[in-house]
Amino acid sequence: MFTNYFKIAWRYLLKTKLYALVNILGLALGMTSCLLIGIYIFNELSFDHFNKNANRIVRATMDYNSGDAPNTTAMTGTKVGPQFKRTFPQVEAYVRTIKYPRVIGYKDKVFDEKRFLYADPAFFNVFSFKLLNGNAATVLDAPDKIVLTQSMSKKYFGDENPIGKTVTVGIKQLIVSGIAADAPNNSQIKFDFVSSFMGFSSAKEEKWWEANYITYLLLHNASDIPVLQKQVAGYMKTVSRDELKMTGANNYLTYHLEPFLKVHLYSSLEGLEPNNNILYIYILGIVAILILLIACVNYTNLSTAQAAGRSAEVGMRKVMGAGKMQVFYQFICESFLLTLIAVITGVVLSLILLPYFNQLSGQELTTGVLFHPVTIISLLLLAIIVAFMAGAYPAIVLSNGKIIQVLKSGFNFTGGSTLRKTLIVFQFTISIFLIIATIVILQQLSYVRNKDLGYDKEHILVLPVDRKMSPDYDAIRAAIASAPNVVSVAGAYETPTDIGWGDGMHKGTGDNEKSVTVNAFPVDEHIVKTLGLRIIAGSDYTNADVQQFDTSNGGENLHYTYMLNESAVKALGWTPQEAIGKTITKGRSGVVKAVIKDFHLHSFHEPINPLVVFLDKRMVLSMFVKISGKDVQSTLNSLQKVWKQRVTHRPFDYHFLDEEYDAMYKTEQRTAGVFTTFASLAILLACLGLFALTAYTMVQRTKEIGIRKVLGATIPDILSLVSKDFLKLVILALVIAVPVGYYATNKWLDNFSYKISITPWVFIIAGLATIIIAFITISAQAIKTAMANPVKSLRTE
Repeated sequence: MFTNYFKIAWRYLLKTKLYALVNILGLALGMTSCLLIGIYIFNELSFDHFNKNANRIVRATMDYNSGDAPNTTAMTGTKVGPQFKRTFPQVEAYVRTIKYPRVIGYKDKVFDEKRFLYADPAFFNVFSFKLLNGNAATVLDAPDKIVLTQSMSKKYFGDENPIGKTVTVGIKQLIVSGIAADAPNNSQIKFDFVSSFMGFSSAKEEKWWEANYITYLLLHNASDIPVLQKQVAGYMKTVSRDELKMTGANNYLTYHLEPFLKVHLYSSLEGLEPNNNILYIYILGIVAILILLIACVNYTNLSTAQAAGRSAEVGMRKVMGAGKMQVFYQFICESFLLTLIAVITGVVLSLILLPYFNQLSGQELTTGVLFHPVTIISLLLLAIIVAFMAGAYPAIVLSNGKIIQVLKSGFNFTGGSTLRKTLIVFQFTISIFLIIATIVILQQLSYVRNKDLGYDKEHILVLPVDRKMSPDYDAIRAAIASAPNVVSVAGAYETPTDIGWGDGMHKGTGDNEKSVTVNAFPVDEHIVKTLGLRIIAGSDYTNADVQQFDTSNGGENLHYTYMLNESAVKALGWTPQEAIGKTITKGRSGVVKAVIKDFHLHSFHEPINPLVVFLDKRMVLSMFVKISGKDVQSTLNSLQKVWKQRVTHRPFDYHFLDEEYDAMYKTEQRTAGVFTTFASLAILLACLGLFALTAYTMVQRTKEIGIRKVLGATIPDILSLVSKDFLKLVILALVIAVPVGYYATNKWLDNFSYKISITPWVFIIAGLATIIIAFITISAQAIKTAMANPVKSLRTE
């Protein structure tokens, strides 16, 4: 019986090729969108679930006030892990980690490696990273041990067995003690090398402060998390203020425990890898559902529109004895057959488009994920739901027709026209909403790219500086500065795109003391010129300031000179002019040399914090080389030549400062790409349905149009007649979409401290674009019908 239903359904699809093609293409594109976005969401939700202990692991985050305002960071000092294990019986183990770029060498192979991780010995016991060779309990139990991933083993050793061999890390020799499988893509901890935390020189002493480390705790039971959180808060209040080095009445230090599985999507504090945002997951999920709904609406619309043409078929079936359920099964089988073809097409399209989707989303999803059992089951369930969603209403309406009524006056059903109009409005509301969201996101990204940051980021190379280079820093800097097309060279502890050093400073003493939480930026004397910082009071560093920074004799003659930004001066209660010559203390007392205009220390998500800039070339880890921009490749070749002469122990590994800045907005850029792609797809599907519906309407009104032409109607008259009803629906959709789009995009913009204002032009452009596209879609069919010979149309009818 069902075989016959599917055979008849297949014949009908062949008979109505245009409508079948529109439905299959629409559903296939909807399925493809759902499938690609679905596997992306599945990957994001699966982050860190491969860890067997995942539900028992927490990340300790730091909450403190060392000045005038509270601060939170994912970084902690070195004392948190061991002290909490000693104090709280719920803590089974701890792992402190820090990612620190290192130059790795083996024989003639030398590379600058970015994913070098220092971790405590318990690392491979707490986390479920697979060890292919080595014992999890001992691979990191000594400061001279190192574990390589399988990829790095191949890179450095080829087919050799690396176990027991020695690699050079900076100036140290480390023994390869283990080989680990490459870290999964869905992990918040990614590494190429792991060395013992005991071998990291800055981490040997336990300190509450100097927060540069990510600390994880493994608990005995997941249920201990809320209890332990309360105990931690209470315990930190008992630690003496002297031990915490706190003087202000409002100063405090405490820690929060973030469940490990919540970090990637729910935490605002980034750790070893950038986090995603659960909001974007919800948005993508909604977009996928909306795209699929548009495709389903197309099917439902066309099926109900075609109902009138199937009156004789339904009537004859019922005359021949077909019951209501048999007619229903016939039409629902059509829906299932069409959906099955769409699903197969969607899977093929997904396989083809997956590489492009990876580029769009920044993921590394493989085709294997499409054949994962969860994906297959989800796809089958989705196909069944779509088949019923799209086909149930037309099937019910067609099967419920009265025999006499159908044969006498043709098939008709109450509310069919209203339903089609409602669905068209629904389609275009979704499309316009996505267009509005896309425009706002692109405008915000344009604002981020083009806003004056307060420093120059164009044509500036960033080069690494290590301890081996520090003694010869001035000579290396001078050699690089003399290269062709080099404008200036400077150095700093870190790049200005995201200054992470948090510190405290104060002015005055006793009752007159004023403390401020600041970001600290150690630099050399050339930083203002090279980065284009703007001094609004005072003067730039000179050789005299450099001479005052005398580190000989234990630093007894060392004098600091400080620069403050506008926010820091304001927090201290001064004007820029008043600040010059004043004494402030940040560890050591020093005089304010200059006030610089505020520049963005972080992304636009965060406000500009108070900043203190101070001379200390010992702290320089990044060198900034400003080039003219002329003949860039030749300039890079010259710099590489100088580098190889002056820095023989590490490769010439550089990046541009503007690339680093752009990388901070990868999530937003991906969101913009996704919205642009799927907004275009939504409007395409909506217009595809409108095109087919217009074509069907033209067939139904062929006789009417022929009569109108005989009576003198022109092509514009007929075009106006046909298009006005559809365009009214598009305008209604615009009225609905505008307030929804305004509210949703404003909520998204609330994530930024610096943002655009949404202007009426956003909605005007979205509305005009949609109306024009819809009008062109309608006109394509209407003009063709209007130009037909009316005599032929009337004779045919």
